[in-house]
Amino acid sequence: MLRRVRALLPREDLVFLADRAHVPYGDRTPGDLAELLEQNAAYLASCGVDAIVMGCNTTCAVAAGRGWPEIGRPILDLIAAAADAVAASGATQVGVVATTATIRSGAYGRAIRARAPRVRVREVAAPRLVPLVEAGTLDGPLARAAVAQALAPFEEPLDALVLACTHYPLLDAEFAALLGPSVERIDPAAVQAERAVAFARARGGDGGTGRTRYVTTGDVESFRTALTAIVGPLGPHDDLAYAPVSLARR
Repeated sequence: MLRRVRALLPREDLVFLADRAHVPYGDRTPGDLAELLEQNAAYLASCGVDAIVMGCNTTCAVAAGRGWPEIGRPILDLIAAAADAVAASGATQVGVVATTATIRSGAYGRAIRARAPRVRVREVAAPRLVPLVEAGTLDGPLARAAVAQALAPFEEPLDALVLACTHYPLLDAEFAALLGPSVERIDPAAVQAERAVAFARARGGDGGTGRTRYVTTGDVESFRTALTAIVGPLGPHDDLAYAPVSLARR
């Protein structure tokens, strides 16, 4: 998502927060996730952002049940963007793969059916995938086996599959190989990026320095390594920082 936004808004100033100290989110309780949402949103608001573009499906799933924090900034909901994309696709048999917490919430099924009542939705948790991506294992036998395991519960043929975690599209080659060309793969982050660009342009944005400030709650150097592997070298105006976002309940 970040790459897409940056490509379309090369001069916009961006803040990218990666809460690596608390991943994987999918295994956390709704209370923990709500607390992290409050803290992360407050941190981003303190950075002076004009809006928060959510890139975490699990966080959006929690907000669907508990509401978004009042931070005085618009928040773009990733699940809403994905549901719009499913409705526009015309698919009638739709699978959703996501973290355990996202699936437990049922937020995707509700959002998709609200926009396309005739769509049949099957939601499946794929907890093995986030740790693989975090470790940089994006292809090969381990990645293929984990993706195959995630797809195994889908017994009926699918028209489309929603990759409902921002980590999962990094395994897209494995999903494509196992699903074949007849199943459309929907990346909510790609749709969300378009919404972010539309929001920025509507307010006359893209007049900054083109700086991206990468912030992590975890180790900065391991974050730098992961960033380089996924988005490439940092730009001349970019920087990395540490955010002391903690979680009281462990």
